[in-house]
Amino acid sequence: MQISLLGPLEVSEDGRPVRVPGEKLRSIVAVLSLNAGRPVPRSELIDELWDEEPPRSAENSLHGHIARLRRLLAVGAGKGRLRDTVQTSAAGYALALPQEAVDAFRFERLVAEAETVQGTQPARAVELLTGALGLWRGPALLDTGQGLSCRMAYTRLEGVRLTAYEHLFDARLRLGQHRAVVAELEQLHARYPLREHFCEQLITALYRSGRQAEALDTYHRTRRRLADSLGLEPCRSLRTRFEEVLRQDPSLM
Repeated sequence: MQISLLGPLEVSEDGRPVRVPGEKLRSIVAVLSLNAGRPVPRSELIDELWDEEPPRSAENSLHGHIARLRRLLAVGAGKGRLRDTVQTSAAGYALALPQEAVDAFRFERLVAEAETVQGTQPARAVELLTGALGLWRGPALLDTGQGLSCRMAYTRLEGVRLTAYEHLFDARLRLGQHRAVVAELEQLHARYPLREHFCEQLITALYRSGRQAEALDTYHRTRRRLADSLGLEPCRSLRTRFEEVLRQDPSLM
């Protein structure tokens, strides 16, 4: 069985989709998947489904949702044995799947592997990061509930995704692909104008493409945004890149 969390929730078995209806069932699948192979306490699942106002019957309702999920897996995939994928123990409920069956774990593994080689093997880093980012189909956990576990997972995964983009463009710039990445970096910088590393990368790509005036203008626009939005000056790294562009430092090429 495969579970996809990097976008709308998807469950499949041998390529056959298994529909999981209802926000509460999708939330249960998401939380169990984020803890694949480890039990999740009943109290945590109850908090996820009902936040701070669980009904008196919350534990019985949770048990009913788990029973329904087991039936869905068995019937939807046409394999009765999948009923046992959701296991019960004194510690709570667990999804008996390897982490590699969940796309979020595969994504983070690929990013971590890329981080170990990006300094010495930028082409390999590009390959790994492109594969990792290609797993995304939309915002993570898109159609699950707004419980604490899902919210925290969304925030963490989104942070890793943005870091992966930063590593990807660092590697592509090392490979001399400055002209090819300008348009993509402009889009990312427009979407995340306060993320300073995207700005630094865009400045570098513009300068190496012979567009010094645009590189300087990018810095000044970001500096104004940081001041207006956060009351901050650009970080040291971004200021240094600006000064290198100003004096046309040979190290930039």
